[in-house]
Amino acid sequence: MSWSRIVKLHEAGRGPVRLSLEPDEAQRAALARQLGLVSLPSLAAQVTVKPWLDGVEVTGRFDAVVEQVCGVSLDAFEQPVAGEIDLRAVPAGSPNAAAPEGGELELDPDAPDAPDILDGDAVDVAAIVVEHLALELDPFPRKPGATFEYQAPPEETSPFAALKALKDRKG
Repeated sequence: MSWSRIVKLHEAGRGPVRLSLEPDEAQRAALARQLGLVSLPSLAAQVTVKPWLDGVEVTGRFDAVVEQVCGVSLDAFEQPVAGEIDLRAVPAGSPNAAAPEGGELELDPDAPDAPDILDGDAVDVAAIVVEHLALELDPFPRKPGATFEYQAPPEETSPFAALKALKDRKG
């Protein structure tokens, strides 16, 4: 079961579309599997889709609680995750789309990202929320208070030392 909320470009063209999105329990379980989480106890987003040039601008915020496995203790634990959503998208072939790859590229770290290219005449707002949630997840989660204490492995006798010990016993 996938979670989806489609907004057509013509709907957003009439004015801002405000959405409150919250997947049900089965959808959260599917999203947890998709994102490699133990579980996704909650996810809620407030999103606005409004016209932008010949496409749309999607802005808003999401709040979630995710259950992950601690990379140190291997215990499952829950933690809150929140993030902002700020994305622009235009239809394929738009004059406002980013230049095709292969040409000269100027990078300005302070400039806004180039708009995404839509597959059709609609945007899946729920997919954008999930994408932003995935970007906010800690790839190396650590349960609060979990510490890693290095312990050197016990010294093992090398095969050559064992042979030398046998030779010394014989001789």
